[in-house]
Amino acid sequence: MFIKLILIAIFGFVLKQPLIKKQSFCFSAHHSLSLFSTYIQGETQFPKFSYITTLDDITVGYYNSETYFPKGNTTNEDDVIDSDYIKGISDYMYNSFVRRSSNTILSLIFLTGLDVYQTLVVCELLELDKPGKMLTKDAAGGCTTDELCYFNNHFTYTVTVNITQEVLKPHLEEFKQKYEKFYHKVCIDTLRNYLKKRENEINRKEKPRVRFIQKANSDSGGIRLSCLATGFYPRHINMTLFRDGQPVADHEITGGDLLPNADGTYQMRKSLEISAADKHKYTCSVTHLSLDNKLDVTLGVLLSGVAVLLLLCVILSIAICMTSRAERQRGRPNLMFWYVFL
Repeated sequence: MFIKLILIAIFGFVLKQPLIKKQSFCFSAHHSLSLFSTYIQGETQFPKFSYITTLDDITVGYYNSETYFPKGNTTNEDDVIDSDYIKGISDYMYNSFVRRSSNTILSLIFLTGLDVYQTLVVCELLELDKPGKMLTKDAAGGCTTDELCYFNNHFTYTVTVNITQEVLKPHLEEFKQKYEKFYHKVCIDTLRNYLKKRENEINRKEKPRVRFIQKANSDSGGIRLSCLATGFYPRHINMTLFRDGQPVADHEITGGDLLPNADGTYQMRKSLEISAADKHKYTCSVTHLSLDNKLDVTLGVLLSGVAVLLLLCVILSIAICMTSRAERQRGRPNLMFWYVFL
């Protein structure tokens, strides 16, 4: 596992992996730099070895077994990532995966002919430009094999495979020193460099568009009421549903997952089931960095399907009458009346 730490010393990257949710990390970051690498042993349509580099939730680079491609950069970023390092680091990571795949213990995890090994490295920068924690995680077949976390000179290591303390201890002591004196600093410096280069992209703010959606539930005969906030950036948002001014209980609400949009913004939806005869007033309250104040969208007394149909009929009748009167005043036949009802 420790071999890939060299890439941090040289590259300063950190990785991000789909198998590990951000909230499960040993920290909560204001900004993070991550690198997520994958090695596949067996026949597959995907590259045998690849990695992506992300700044917060923005992909800034991709390697496809042969070439490294910067992503989304509008300026030269050679001073952030030295191009001379790319090939050497990529080879080093690849060789590390090859050695891991030959490990007898790890090979027992796989029951099929397709072996997948992954490494995630993440470092963070907190509020007021304060360096945060650094995490390294390895996985085989979707299962974490070991995890290393460093913060404020504290070093923790967790391993799920059978390795004796005699073998492990000297490696841990060595890498603890390297984390304190080198790896952590290099990673944080690289993160700061990226933040300078991508400042406009990272600091952009897109306001959420918020609305209520009503959908009849044929199974229950009730109504599914949803609050949708979409088109916002950054990703952090708070959404609360109120019933007559009081927060709706959590057990009544479904959804709340943060989902990406194709344009790089995000969306969130929260829903609850109510009866067709519900007479309460519902409010969706949203707070976001792009808003000076909270955004409240209120839905009044709900109308049943029959009531909505009757209301439409009334509106249509009024429109027909007004049109008919206007036509008579002009001395013309009411053609619209016959067109609608024939």
